[in-house]
Amino acid sequence: MSETTVIISQSVAVLIDGNNMERSIEGVTQKKGYMINYDTLIPKLLKTRGLNRLIYFREGKQISQKLAERLHSQFHGSVRPCHKSADIPLSIKATQLSSKVDAIIIMSGDSDYVELVRHLKSEGVRVEIAAIRETTSQLLIDEADHFFAITEDDWFTLGSNQPGKKEATKAKPKKKKT
Repeated sequence: MSETTVIISQSVAVLIDGNNMERSIEGVTQKKGYMINYDTLIPKLLKTRGLNRLIYFREGKQISQKLAERLHSQFHGSVRPCHKSADIPLSIKATQLSSKVDAIIIMSGDSDYVELVRHLKSEGVRVEIAAIRETTSQLLIDEADHFFAITEDDWFTLGSNQPGKKEATKAKPKKKKT
């Protein structure tokens, strides 16, 4: 009997709650200034599936132009500033995209997305959550079709060794008490 290769032809939208991801990293590291390495994380999340949309939602108008340019150049992604929390704009966009994609990856651990996950699944969309395990709602994990744990390998901080020169350094997670 010969083995066959299964080709997965799914169209995926990645919706990122930027504030939630930043707060989650701060909660784990107890430090500010860390950033998700989207260049390596997005391919891990997609595996062999196709990227339909990537949208980064962030509260406030102070969004890094460098991040916006990077997401656009690497993934044709866009950045959407939100008046308040990203919950409502992200949920509206997910609902709009539900008929256009096979799967939606929500990058957030916020339990506010539980009802959205239930709705999207009822529409036949595969829903995956990618978030930092220690700060993610168990209810959200349980509702999703798949949970991808974002770890310290998936983020970095910009440190400076010489004036005017920045280099990416790996985050050191807070040690757990035993």
